[in-house]
Amino acid sequence: MHILDFYRGRRVLVTGHTGFKGGWLVRMLALAGAKVYGYALPARSGSVFALCGGCGGETGDIRDFSRLRAVFSDFRPEVVFHLAAQPFVLEGYRSPRETYEVNGMGTVNLLECIRLGGWVRSALLVTTDKVYAESQDALAEDAPLGGYDPYANSKSWCELAAACYGRCYLQGKTALSVMRAGNALGAGDNGPDRILPDCIRAAERGEPIEVRNPASVRPYQHVLDVLAAYLTVAWRQAEDPSLAGAYNVGPGASGCLATGRLVDLFCAEWGGASWVSRAPAEPLHESPALRLNSDKLRRTFGFRPRRTAEDAVRDAVAWEKARLAGEDMVRLADSLLTQYREQEG
Repeated sequence: MHILDFYRGRRVLVTGHTGFKGGWLVRMLALAGAKVYGYALPARSGSVFALCGGCGGETGDIRDFSRLRAVFSDFRPEVVFHLAAQPFVLEGYRSPRETYEVNGMGTVNLLECIRLGGWVRSALLVTTDKVYAESQDALAEDAPLGGYDPYANSKSWCELAAACYGRCYLQGKTALSVMRAGNALGAGDNGPDRILPDCIRAAERGEPIEVRNPASVRPYQHVLDVLAAYLTVAWRQAEDPSLAGAYNVGPGASGCLATGRLVDLFCAEWGGASWVSRAPAEPLHESPALRLNSDKLRRTFGFRPRRTAEDAVRDAVAWEKARLAGEDMVRLADSLLTQYREQEG
């Protein structure tokens, strides 16, 4: 079975469907023939979802439990992907209380809807590679959770809540996994304080790209590889609940790049762009290196990434130049997804 075949005709709820990964995910599911419904804040102008759509849905805050429960009751999802979050590290420093509310209680609200509904066969919660305690090693799933900053720490809270609901309420009812992904890159990302969108914005202004920590190493990977991993786990655990658990989604050693190297790739692809190293006005803690061990994902599901960070940069630049030229972005998005599916086999 192809990854997407499982989803044909199924009711799939995606929270955070208007974000970068959410926009691509619902487009993939819609092309697969799934019945997709989204629940999220309004789409950012120029985002993948704003340009391409992919599903019906409802504008709502994940902290609004009564509204979220009404969505569950009306739609009765079989599969749930939980991507709704406050996803930015710097925003977490600026607004810690809101970050904990959105990421922590938002996740509890979702888990409670799953518990009370009884319709969900498979649920997948997206967290982050930053949930681990500080370490420069290639971190495996059994490494201690921690999370230094409010964003990372709030995501660790999500994981603890998920583990509790899984063992106390959902065994034998809903297969529940958490996915800890590295830095997803690719076409259509326009979020604040993210490396490729920052590169694009500076290049379009004709200004040097300001890079906070060019020596920092991150597990950069193509967004479609990350989403294919999510779809694989949600499908396979629906058929075999014993596979539910925690999984890292990383690119392997070749994808762990210094941020300065990634910006070099962007400058070469864009043409005429340059960058400077500039310390932030308010220095904040950032790990010098983050690496993920994704052996468990490969061993359990045979999953391997098919795209590289270089491919992601190339796609991001091509997407932005196509958007500026007024091209048909729906057609471009579907072409990228078709190419990926053909490569996936």
